[in-house]
Amino acid sequence: MMRILGVDPGTLITGYGVIDEKGKNCNLVDFGVISTGSTMSMPLRLRIIYKELIDVIEKSTPDEFAIESAFYSKNVQSTLKLGYTRGVSILAAALREIPTSEYSPREVKQSVVGHGNASKEQVAYMVRKLLKLEQSTDIPLDATDALAVALCHASKRMRPRAQVKSWKQFVEEKPERVKS
Repeated sequence: MMRILGVDPGTLITGYGVIDEKGKNCNLVDFGVISTGSTMSMPLRLRIIYKELIDVIEKSTPDEFAIESAFYSKNVQSTLKLGYTRGVSILAAALREIPTSEYSPREVKQSVVGHGNASKEQVAYMVRKLLKLEQSTDIPLDATDALAVALCHASKRMRPRAQVKSWKQFVEEKPERVKS
């Protein structure tokens, strides 16, 4: 069994979700959101996010940590602020020596819904389906996004990618695939 903590970082709302992966099955352990006030200074928001994630880590004792990578928007300030939130989130995991993986928003949606342009509502629907939860289960969208990150990580763990280190190695291992 592998316990995975997924995080959907945000400066106002950071979602988190914890699942247990047992073979091909994933079970919900915990979820929630960390809310900060829009009138708070950025350092205070970051402190709250960090401290609450540390509490989640201590309570749920995850084996691995997965986080959504930054979405680069046209607003540079928003992207920078999201980077701060990602930084304190990753720091919380790193200081507890939890292996950390990052996934793009598109990769998470592709893994959970089947296409990278899914809406938050489609992601939430599939998260409930995959975790065998009642559709009426009240889970904030930021938490379902975080659970989707954890499910994406579980999926990637079950399907490890073939590693080819170089073209030379590829040619040596698969000469029949190379045209002269």
